[in-house]
Amino acid sequence: MSRTKDKNPIPSVWTRERRRTDQPALSRDAIVREAIAMLDAEGIEALSMRKLGARLNAGATSLYRHVATKDELMELAVDEVAAEIHVPPAGGPDWRAAVTEAAGSFRTTALRHPWLTLVLGQAGLAYLGPNYMTFSERLAALFTAAGFPEPGRAIDAVFSYVIGMSTTEAAWLTTVARSGESEPEFVARLLPAAQQASAGHDHLTAAGPETSAQASDPAKLRDDKFSYGLEVVLDGLALRLPKRPRPGLSRRRLRGTDV
Repeated sequence: MSRTKDKNPIPSVWTRERRRTDQPALSRDAIVREAIAMLDAEGIEALSMRKLGARLNAGATSLYRHVATKDELMELAVDEVAAEIHVPPAGGPDWRAAVTEAAGSFRTTALRHPWLTLVLGQAGLAYLGPNYMTFSERLAALFTAAGFPEPGRAIDAVFSYVIGMSTTEAAWLTTVARSGESEPEFVARLLPAAQQASAGHDHLTAAGPETSAQASDPAKLRDDKFSYGLEVVLDGLALRLPKRPRPGLSRRRLRGTDV
């Protein structure tokens, strides 16, 4: 009589039953909070179960009773910070303003936690977490209420841009932070080398005014770049919305044909 082999379990913290533990002083929530603090301060490379256990005055073995793997820990960390992203209620009068607010909130969260966008594509099945599910549901409601026939694809278009820009921006700010200088100081020191490297490249040289603006107020320039690209994406999406007739237009046309 042959025995039926169990299927391989899906490797995600959201697909298995939460383990019970006899260590109430060391909770999974406390582990995740400390991991996020460590990620924010030191980056992905610095996070290990051994180092995290030391910060919590516990051994790595104790952590594994709450979180099976480091990958699961990253899933939990992603879901925890997803709760910080604000999505306005659906059905408002201006869908573009609502999407802009949601995109800006995602960007702010990603810059506050520079590791977030780097691990979104690697953190297993992070999108199955309750906070990330709530974020996704609110986005779906927003785009559906706006009238998009394929709201999922519209969301992908917007947030592919938002995640891409946020990833680049977070990497830049991490480089600035490691320099020990403020952003304006770092840019001012970098500017001569950038100008020298662009010499002889006519189109790059023509972008000189933007480079000068970056030196004087780099944060504002980053904001402007993000807003410009987002507006372009939303302009394109607006063309995908079904045309809605203005109230009374058909009636006026009918009266005109009767004359």
